[in-house]
Amino acid sequence: MTHTIAVVDDDKVLLSSISLALEGEGYAVSAYSDGFEALKAVTTHPIDLAVLDIKMPRMDGIELLSRIRKTSAVPVIFLTSRDDEADKLFGLRAGADDYITKPFSYRLLLARIQALLRRGKLAAGAEKDLAIERGDLRLDPARHQFVWKGRNVDLTVTEFLLLKCLVVRPGLVKTRNQLMDAAYGEHSYVDDRTVDSRIKRLRNKFKSVDPEFEQIETIYGIGYRYRDQ
Repeated sequence: MTHTIAVVDDDKVLLSSISLALEGEGYAVSAYSDGFEALKAVTTHPIDLAVLDIKMPRMDGIELLSRIRKTSAVPVIFLTSRDDEADKLFGLRAGADDYITKPFSYRLLLARIQALLRRGKLAAGAEKDLAIERGDLRLDPARHQFVWKGRNVDLTVTEFLLLKCLVVRPGLVKTRNQLMDAAYGEHSYVDDRTVDSRIKRLRNKFKSVDPEFEQIETIYGIGYRYRDQ
């Protein structure tokens, strides 16, 4: 199966180099130097992963991610400058799944892409024994979805893994560090606020289909747990 990757960067030289490197590894690449052009394309043509530069004119990577997330849970990797630590964390809190600091090697980019695609495959594993039911909640591995009271809740790869970590052992408190380990690779630095932001996004997604959803509990000073029904 050939994966399709969208690459968005206003640096046309870098954009061309990344595209050639990915195509050389067998990926199909859709390259865009403008956020508006990329948004129009990725919302009408399915992709498997997106690589977005943060610093772009007209529409930066954060805004592009925000708009993509309204319709898609596709995995996203941010490209950031070395001194943009705040942008890295803000991007993760906004819904990105990983980031890479410029300048970077193409070998590193390829490794991150492969790791994220593997995470998505594992999260949506087709094995029947991965199906999980907890009262009104059901994990649907084939669709990479959680179903709440019969309604699908679309989650990103990171959100999916985060919630799965909580749901597997309902009632058991998971520390933020345990949740970080479950949802992010070892190469990614995330802080407590990033995990808190992800939990908030999860709650909001479930509340959008059921305003009474209160299954994810905060255990102050420790972490979170999924309430046993």
